[in-house]
Amino acid sequence: MTIWLTIGILFTFAAIAFVIYRWGNVECIGVTPVRTFTFIAILFTSGLDVGLIMFPLTEFAGYADVAASPEYGFSNPLAIEFGFWAFLIWAFYFLTCFYFCVIEPRVKFFEIPLIKFINNLVIIGTCAFTAYLLLTNLPWYLPGMGDGETIVSSFYLIVFAVIATAVYSSTSIRYVRTLSLASTWMFLGLIVIMWAGAFLSDGSSIGEFVTTFAMIGDYFGNLHHFVLPMNDYHEFYLFWWFAWSIMIGQFTSRFVGGMKTYQVLIAMMVFPSIPIAIWFTVLYYYSANDIATTGFYNLAMVLVGITFVINSLDSLIRLYTDNLNLTVQRLGKTKYIIGNLVLMSGLTLLFQLDFLQIQWVGAVAIGLILGCFGYILAKKYKQVAAIKQSPKENKIDFNKIELAN
Repeated sequence: MTIWLTIGILFTFAAIAFVIYRWGNVECIGVTPVRTFTFIAILFTSGLDVGLIMFPLTEFAGYADVAASPEYGFSNPLAIEFGFWAFLIWAFYFLTCFYFCVIEPRVKFFEIPLIKFINNLVIIGTCAFTAYLLLTNLPWYLPGMGDGETIVSSFYLIVFAVIATAVYSSTSIRYVRTLSLASTWMFLGLIVIMWAGAFLSDGSSIGEFVTTFAMIGDYFGNLHHFVLPMNDYHEFYLFWWFAWSIMIGQFTSRFVGGMKTYQVLIAMMVFPSIPIAIWFTVLYYYSANDIATTGFYNLAMVLVGITFVINSLDSLIRLYTDNLNLTVQRLGKTKYIIGNLVLMSGLTLLFQLDFLQIQWVGAVAIGLILGCFGYILAKKYKQVAAIKQSPKENKIDFNKIELAN
């Protein structure tokens, strides 16, 4: 699996370099273009899930224990956490976003029936894994509802309600956009509240924030450590990002509103990384200084985490139901909701039983990416080589964009 992952990573970065060299100034226009801020909000909230909110506080101590994990000794826990979630790995999304916006309309690789079926299995599996992550982290963040370790019936009910809400939200693209913007503002609000609690309290100062934030700079000085998997846990993360990469690229490509290719790359790598860096800095300060997050802070994090899960799930449910033509218009709202609710709930339980693993899903996604490249070389080389712009049928109507926002 490690060799397969390494091949996927090296190919991805080589492909990104070629795209920037060959089409760096091409104006990217999706089928439903929106303003840049809305695009970034959709990208950010669709491309991240509950793990962003709930993982760091449980991981910092492990990254700091270099006696048990000497491979982390090259940097500090904050920089490592940032490297697992931000900047470089967002380039995965850029590659697939550009591909589906500019190249796929000419190639139509993902419209081949077998490829479409496999791709949608990846999407469905990753959706269920997102719900599973929420389920497994609730005991840590809501210890008052159990013993802090065991998954009790209340947690299953919470996750079921989250899945049901996401399925309903996916019935209209208007809900998806609204929830994306709401999730962004809720996350920014959470950052402000917890930042103030840490750095405006007695015994602390804004200078402490600056000093802690500066620790992330060590990531950029050790960027090469994050390219290939440093251990099994990092490998898990990289497979997880690959599992998301195709579907997030396919979804977000719809909304690109006229940015040039190199600008899309910068936007995808930089803009999401800024709030992630601030958020992780705040959480690391809480962790390093043993500041309790029980009570209000935990509830706030769970609420934002749940919103992220709903936002991620509704985007991806919308994607695979459109791909498979299992839409509300075709099935009717009742059948649509019941079918997706049963599917997502069932697969979430399979992850809970260790019957499925996200590494398998990520490995399949790498296979699709490499297969697409081979298909282009074998059958569509001339069409791709001739590309000079986004599909002509994709036009920006700023009046429609204003209405969409």
